[in-house]
Amino acid sequence: MLDAEIKGLDELNKRLDAISVDLRKKGGRFALRKAADIVRNAAIANAARLDDSQTPENISKNIATRWNTRLNKRTGDLGFRVGVLGGAVKPEGKLASLGEISGKGKANPGGDTWYWRFLEFGTKKIEARPFMLPALQQNIDNAINAFIPHYNAAIDRAIQRGEK
Repeated sequence: MLDAEIKGLDELNKRLDAISVDLRKKGGRFALRKAADIVRNAAIANAARLDDSQTPENISKNIATRWNTRLNKRTGDLGFRVGVLGGAVKPEGKLASLGEISGKGKANPGGDTWYWRFLEFGTKKIEARPFMLPALQQNIDNAINAFIPHYNAAIDRAIQRGEK
């Protein structure tokens, strides 16, 4: 019979937990933002082709990347959302049937672009001209390829800090 005792496992587990927390909080969030920004930039380029230069509103200026706090609080997972500012709000007021939110969205960089969803999804009267979905579909590989090196670098930094 062979007995073995490994000393230092508690310290190793503490260090691994510290690395895990650091990666999730800092390194993972940074790498995920870099990936989301690739999708955002593609959506901006797609929306710029649809924007009417005759109007002061500009959908492409309202496309933003935002931290998904709700997902993080509920599940602990990291997540970013790419969307149009002022976009998914319940319509109220006289023009609610059209989807306009009275007075909201005017402070956004691109103005009040409540109508973006009509372009993206279409209506009974106009055909859909999506710009958000293709931005994601055409850039999934690019986003993954951007995420991996940033996350690997974060892992390396966490390991180096753990060794000190």
